[in-house]
Amino acid sequence: MEPSMHKIDIDLVEMTLDVMKYAIDRISATERTIGQPKKEAELRALVGETITAKGIGGENAFNLWKQHLSKANVPVDHPRNLAFVPASPTRAAIMFDLVTSASSIHGAYWMEGAGGIFCENEAMKWMVSLTGLPEGAFGVFTSGGTAANLSAIVTAREYWRSLNDQNKVEKGIIITSIGAHSSVKAMAKVVDVDVLLVDTEDRMEASALQQTIEGLTDHQRKRLFAVVGTGGTTNAGIIDDLVGIAAICDKEKLWFHVDAAYGGGALIADSVRHLFHGIEQADSITIDPHKWMFSPYDCGAVIYKNPELAKKAHSQEGSYLDIFKDEGAHGFNPTDYQIQLTRRVRGLPLWFSLAMHGTDRYKEAVERGIELAQIAGKMIQEKPHVELVREPSLSCVLYRRIGWEPEDYTNWTYENHRKGFALVTPTKWKTGNTFQTVSRFCFINPDTTEKDIEMILDSMV
Repeated sequence: MEPSMHKIDIDLVEMTLDVMKYAIDRISATERTIGQPKKEAELRALVGETITAKGIGGENAFNLWKQHLSKANVPVDHPRNLAFVPASPTRAAIMFDLVTSASSIHGAYWMEGAGGIFCENEAMKWMVSLTGLPEGAFGVFTSGGTAANLSAIVTAREYWRSLNDQNKVEKGIIITSIGAHSSVKAMAKVVDVDVLLVDTEDRMEASALQQTIEGLTDHQRKRLFAVVGTGGTTNAGIIDDLVGIAAICDKEKLWFHVDAAYGGGALIADSVRHLFHGIEQADSITIDPHKWMFSPYDCGAVIYKNPELAKKAHSQEGSYLDIFKDEGAHGFNPTDYQIQLTRRVRGLPLWFSLAMHGTDRYKEAVERGIELAQIAGKMIQEKPHVELVREPSLSCVLYRRIGWEPEDYTNWTYENHRKGFALVTPTKWKTGNTFQTVSRFCFINPDTTEKDIEMILDSMV
């Protein structure tokens, strides 16, 4: 007997209602647990085999998710999740992420996704305006900072190769600092270029960069094509000497890329905008809206001073793709400016949230993260058992528990996580030639309170 399509339709309607209720409960909840991972064997014992020949049914599968699997995750928007670079998507952005998925838009070409791409471009215009880049600069949304950095360096490399025939057969070199994000080194492997590191985890100064360049052999200097500065390191929120680096790149005719995946959100904050002077001279910039622009995962962005160079590097050709470039399909094609062909309109939730709340609300939320870092810094100075490693920068705070060894930080992290109280993880900071284990806050969520900070610090006593 053929399955009843009517029965399937009813089941789907009921499941849709269940999913919407779950989403509403999740979005409207004021208290929620922080969650913690379980070993695969534990999860298997709880849920059994979920992929079977006949299926286990939507209601059963959804209940397994709600009762067991959802609780084995750490929500990035919990106000006491201050580890790594957390996130805090607005409720508006989360809701519209559901709309984005339900709309089934292929966001590669204007012909298929004109409405969604239009909305993405509205959000992108606002982001570009924050950078101060000259007229004509524009960008595209990516899956995250790694894809954005990769797209930018591919563009830089292809531009360098176009300058002369010798560059086409040379292995390129880029320079960055040891404080740069791990994705910069990782994507260099993908692009097959060498990376030279300026030996500082703190602010990369122009003088140190110049010294590194002067130490190159003649052949290395011919292979050098780009410098990657950082607009807010993920470890400590440090902003490189962007003005000085830009001047060197201009003099040496090098591509200047700024990785502001985390810190780029602070471009909207009046209190720290001056720290980013020089970013307007970059050839490309990475910003992750899913970090400090309150979008859901996954939403990164790469912005180019000259988008046509990116188009030359990334535009794909194929007979079945020709229709997208015909006269009747003219419009902005995001796939032409970054490494991915297939893409969702991941900038759509950001657009809706910006349209709903306005940019002033965004400014207030970012300023709150910066304020929380300063509050935490003062609390640490007032407590006898902890001390600052360095002054807070952007929304990052590095501090140490006096007398603790590395294993003490690890045990403390796991204990607080096991209790469902907080997730604050250790990191390492280089002092002289020594890496020390320290603790770290990263404030993104404006719902984090001063009481939350005090309770976490007091748990170290």
